[in-house]
Amino acid sequence: MIPMVDLKGQYLAIKDEIDSNIQGVLESSHFILGPNVQAFEKEAADYLNVKHAIGCASGTDALHLALAALGIQAGDEVITSTFTFIATAEAICYLGAVPVFVDIDPKTFNLDLNQVEAAISDKTRALLPVHLFGQPVDMQAINTLASKHNLLVVEDCAQSFGAEISGEYTGALSAAGCFSFFPSKNLGCFGDGGLITTNDDATAERLKVLRNHGSEERYHHSMIGYNSRLDELQAAILRPKLKRMDDYNQGRRRVAKAYAEGLAGLPLEIPFEDGIGTHVYHQYTLLCDRRDEIMAALQAQQISCAVYYPIPLHQQSVFNDQPSLPVSESVAARCLSLPVYPELEQEKIERICGVIRETLA
Repeated sequence: MIPMVDLKGQYLAIKDEIDSNIQGVLESSHFILGPNVQAFEKEAADYLNVKHAIGCASGTDALHLALAALGIQAGDEVITSTFTFIATAEAICYLGAVPVFVDIDPKTFNLDLNQVEAAISDKTRALLPVHLFGQPVDMQAINTLASKHNLLVVEDCAQSFGAEISGEYTGALSAAGCFSFFPSKNLGCFGDGGLITTNDDATAERLKVLRNHGSEERYHHSMIGYNSRLDELQAAILRPKLKRMDDYNQGRRRVAKAYAEGLAGLPLEIPFEDGIGTHVYHQYTLLCDRRDEIMAALQAQQISCAVYYPIPLHQQSVFNDQPSLPVSESVAARCLSLPVYPELEQEKIERICGVIRETLA
């Protein structure tokens, strides 16, 4: 069996350090906003080269809290991608704001910047680009457009921890960056966890209050907040992984390069790197008209694969009927993600490519 991601293998490689950290938390009995959370926030801020990194309970909460801290309110419009996990849009809706879905570039799967400006209205308050599958969005273009129309920019970095654009990391290129530490992410914990980055002191202070029941001082509440704190145990698990972040992402890029070589010449489209930023391959997603045949063949050989995402958000029933966004609909019908993780051996990559080659022969 070849899994989509080998969480056990990654754990076993650093088992002693993680186990020691967990034992330390248990012995300290300091489980909420303890020293590991504080240390991880500083280490993450240092790594990402931002002034502030604020832990929270999940990537979804990171988006929600960031938008709330920046003043997004009911009735505001936030432009985002239709081709992403629903959490991106949920966070907008939690505040009573309205997600405005825009189609994607057919190669990068990120927002089609040519269509973003046309979607701006007098109700638009923010742009929420998604660095999908680890491919950075052209943030210079996004920020230029936002500046022109006096809009906020919040980055959805759930899949792009460690991705760079001209030497700067995603999450450091806007008013706030939002990260997820779901176990399968490039930097993943052993449950749910999230992080918000910002270079603005006032935003950071609001985030710290919002995540902790609207409280700066115990039992004193200056606003209605949320219970959304990064767990001390999860921070203890994330710290040794963060130290290895560059190695993990280099491993993913090694796997992607091997796939590109092994799948060359076949009637499919491998992931495209636009050269604007460094792709960190949270997913290795190809396009093929014979997607379902490939899926069946891989599954028959006990090789995992997945479709991210089968239904674009503008077609989800919760958002009612919306105008067609044809590129996203076409990509959703043809996309297939293959196993990708730093520990994936060359022999297994060759086996996966062989099954695909036989299927498309």
